[in-house]
Amino acid sequence: MKTQGLIQVYTGNGKGKTSAAFGMALRATGAGKRVYIAQFVKGQTYSEIQAVRDHLSSITIRQYGRDCFIKKEPVPEDIQAARSGLSEVEQILLSGLYDLVILDEANIALYYHLFSLNDLQSVLNKKPETTEVIITGRYAPRELMEMADLVTEMKEIKHYYTDGVKARKGFEY
Repeated sequence: MKTQGLIQVYTGNGKGKTSAAFGMALRATGAGKRVYIAQFVKGQTYSEIQAVRDHLSSITIRQYGRDCFIKKEPVPEDIQAARSGLSEVEQILLSGLYDLVILDEANIALYYHLFSLNDLQSVLNKKPETTEVIITGRYAPRELMEMADLVTEMKEIKHYYTDGVKARKGFEY
């Protein structure tokens, strides 16, 4: 029975996937673990990134996206950023320097065909046995969920944006 180095997937259409992953990063850091966060598709500075940069130097965070979220079709720069990021993540995993590696929005990168499921699975298969990996984002493919040791689906039941509430700093970004 495997007890460490598990693969977790946080998916679904509800709010909280990235927040849950960052919560795990905080927990791991509190336990003296080394954490690497790779954010795919995102390039903007969100409040959680600022908090990590300002207060948690034990967490390394890199973004592999441009300064805007993909709305319709990715442009070549989106594809290049994601593929470069996945290649860097492969080296990070092979280094064995981190206890927890978070691939934030990797499912969205898959959804937009920024890199292939085979490429992601190949990278995951190379991770050290002791390294935990969390993959977030909507639209997790069935094959990735089958590969995972834990899958959590965030399901939207009710959200205030349907009442016109806009994204708020510190809560949605």
